[in-house]
Amino acid sequence: MTEIYFYTRPNCSLCEEAKLNLQLVREDIPFTLHEVNIDDSDKLTEEYGLMIPVITHNNHLIQYGQCDYATIRTYLEKHS
Repeated sequence: MTEIYFYTRPNCSLCEEAKLNLQLVREDIPFTLHEVNIDDSDKLTEEYGLMIPVITHNNHLIQYGQCDYATIRTYLEKHS
């Protein structure tokens, strides 16, 4: 099954919106979602701190910041 990593942090409105879009896409295209709080790691905070939310698949950036349903779904249709 496809594995998606979702880098986020608490109290992030863009992250909540992205998570909702991921859940909507998952209703149509099954995948395993790994939610990672970047605040738990200095390395991840340094790498993604200004970009969150960040969605990746196989270390490939799908989308960050404003994450929308269409972009996520289109990517997964091509790569699942």
